Amino acid sequence: MKKIAETYAIIKTKDLASIDFAQVGETSADTIVKSVDETQFVIKYNSIPTFIADGTVEPVQILSHRGCLDLMLTPFWFGESEEI
Repeated sequence: MKKIAETYAIIKTKDLASIDFAQVGETSADTIVKSVDETQFVIKYNSIPTFIADGTVEPVQILSHRGCLDLMLTPFWFGESEEI
């Protein structure tokens, strides 16, 4: 069985209340990955969520799985005190 490719979106934390967690891979605000300064977070989805499609939430960036992995290794997302 072929896995459906997931898309990742970087969202501003100020838009957190507009996220419908029934439409994304995360289950709640408690399960999202936030940037070190907590101004942005990541969601993943297989179908474009309505809150993005209708413009309620405008992603900072849309990424593939590989692109998201690369981004998570940058200092903005991965603090110096953290370990892999």
